[in-house]
Amino acid sequence: QVQLVESGGGLVQAGDSLRLSCAASGRTFSDYAMGWFRQSPGKEREFVAAWSDTYTRYADSVKGRFTISRDIAKSTVYLQMNSLKPEDTAVYYCAARPGYYRVSAGQYDVWGQGTQVTVSA
Repeated sequence: QVQLVESGGGLVQAGDSLRLSCAASGRTFSDYAMGWFRQSPGKEREFVAAWSDTYTRYADSVKGRFTISRDIAKSTVYLQMNSLKPEDTAVYYCAARPGYYRVSAGQYDVWGQGTQVTVSA
């Protein structure tokens, strides 16, 4: 089974950019679809972006601002976040599942520990 470790979170101002990284180890990285989710206090974990094969999918709330990408050689998936807004504040998690991506958190088997992103107004 693959293991995931996120990094790159922090405190930024509205309009700034951040790049989150999710390093995978343990199994063949290319066998997995990768997703990014986020969770704010009192809210359910919500879909942000996903990638599998050559396909990507984004939540409407981040479309045009966030970009998911991967580096096979480094077994790492990235989430480039631009034009950040206070409502993007959350703990961001990467997740993996065999096969094709899904937008439901319940359909992912493996999760990282999360990284906090805080966007001040």
